[in-house]
Amino acid sequence: MLSIGEFSDMCQLPPQTLRFYHSEGLLVPADVDERTGYRSYRFDQVEQVMLITVLRGTGMSVELVRRALAEPDTALALLREHRAQVRRTRQAQDEAIEDALRFFGTRPEVSLRHAPGARVVTKPVPDPPAGDGRYDWEEVEAAVAAAVRELTEAVAACGAAVSGVPWRTWDAGTPAWKGQDVTAEGTHWLVHVPVTVGEEATEVLRGALPGDAEVRVFEAREELSIFLPGRSSMAKYGTALSRLFAYPLDGAYPDFTRMRQLLHEDGVETAMPVSRLDGSGGE
Repeated sequence: MLSIGEFSDMCQLPPQTLRFYHSEGLLVPADVDERTGYRSYRFDQVEQVMLITVLRGTGMSVELVRRALAEPDTALALLREHRAQVRRTRQAQDEAIEDALRFFGTRPEVSLRHAPGARVVTKPVPDPPAGDGRYDWEEVEAAVAAAVRELTEAVAACGAAVSGVPWRTWDAGTPAWKGQDVTAEGTHWLVHVPVTVGEEATEVLRGALPGDAEVRVFEAREELSIFLPGRSSMAKYGTALSRLFAYPLDGAYPDFTRMRQLLHEDGVETAMPVSRLDGSGGE
């Protein structure tokens, strides 16, 4: 029998780690003195330590290691599942690092610019339900991206061309949902894809669109905009709004009710038209 100190030296693991493995049921000592609490180990228990070390080295949780040791036949499946999760985590971390580098490399600033008019194809996108009451941006992004793909394919099918970056707006203007940002089914977005198409081809385009899509005209306007890189989040949405509202305007204000979010490949640009306090359209 080996004392915990001797076993620690043999395995090159601190005694506190061996005590932790004992408390978690990963490595039970061969004997524990009832009077002193001293732990003793058999020489052959070093193999159990080796297996634990191999599995813990992969980053597996104690719970998964316990399952792999208790049911050796499941170890390979558990390792493959863990590997897939690690890859997903690494990808998310890589994206987050690139996001942070863009943020701190060039701090996002609000700009005032002229947005030219365009013809757009538009489709409503009901938000996926949020079961726990929280807004799930990832599901929203997926639903919006699917709608953009559908419209882009329909536009290409009739020979028209996408002429710019698509965007989304709150859907508060369709007859069914007019005046509402939130309905019993949840919030709704409208997806807009700018297109280049002649007057004669417009009817062909309308016929090629999904039943809930339509052709509209986006009016030229002066607007404030700010681009935030990376995935959408409620914090980024709130940051964009706070920066836009804080931009100094003389006798004018950013019109939140006509906000749009342009869907760039590497982030989202939030834009609001500028309205004058005297009621005229542009600044």
